[in-house]
Amino acid sequence: MKVWLEAFRLRTLPLSLSCIGMGGFLAAAQDKFNGLIFFLCCTTTIFLQVLSNLANDYGDAVNGADHADRKGPQRTVQSGAISSGQMKNAILVFVLLCLVSGIELLYSAFGFELKSFLFFLGLGLLSIVAAIAYTIGKRPYGYIGLGDLSVLIFFGLVGVMGSLYLFTKEFYPLQLLPALSCGFFSIAVLNINNIRDIESDRQAGKYSIPVRIGRKKSVQYHWILLTSGILCAFIFVIINYQSPFQFLFLLSTPLLIINGKSVAKLPSDKLDPFLKQMALSTLLFVLLFGIGSLLA
Repeated sequence: MKVWLEAFRLRTLPLSLSCIGMGGFLAAAQDKFNGLIFFLCCTTTIFLQVLSNLANDYGDAVNGADHADRKGPQRTVQSGAISSGQMKNAILVFVLLCLVSGIELLYSAFGFELKSFLFFLGLGLLSIVAAIAYTIGKRPYGYIGLGDLSVLIFFGLVGVMGSLYLFTKEFYPLQLLPALSCGFFSIAVLNINNIRDIESDRQAGKYSIPVRIGRKKSVQYHWILLTSGILCAFIFVIINYQSPFQFLFLLSTPLLIINGKSVAKLPSDKLDPFLKQMALSTLLFVLLFGIGSLLA
């Protein structure tokens, strides 16, 4: 069980739950929060995140990105703690869990309203495919530098706006701004991971953005992500200003600054703790943003 928990990479869950939390807070600010829908959003998202982690563990081992020279923690298929066959079976189990939880979520949100149900079912299936195809397949998109775009779409736009729509049944273009905040911060987590693994990824033919642009420009890119995340939230609050409480999210800024400075100064083999720190900083940002919205 300990080995499987390592493969699940539970430390990534705060990041995946942040986008659902943002959607939930935005819905609550409009008095449209639903506890059952929120619970099912969380379970579906957790299953998707674990599925992505398992697929990443398997795919990177098969494609050679996980090897002895890699700076990050040793993965389970790479180390032989879990066989490739066992991992394939686990991936299938989590695909089924995602489908069961997701279909229950859509039924709770839409009932027999077929058009919305089928549209979101399509989004769910696309999310499953994206989780697997990141590192698995003949041309995994994570190996050609498209991981950042995928994170922006699924952790930002789909995660926040999709969950918000499940509560409200309405689309509000302005709320794309806090959705983008979550997306940019999520990309920052991936960027730290990719900066840490520049050398091993280059050897394996995994051309992430840091591999393509180098360490120095990747640090600049990291600062752009952090700044953009805060700026999007700031603009949203200015446009919707009602109370100073709405600026509570700015209390998370010192943690983002610490993260940016650490990524800039520390060697690759010292960056791993700041993956978790960035994920938790994102969750804190969402909590402060949401509490501020409710107090306004």
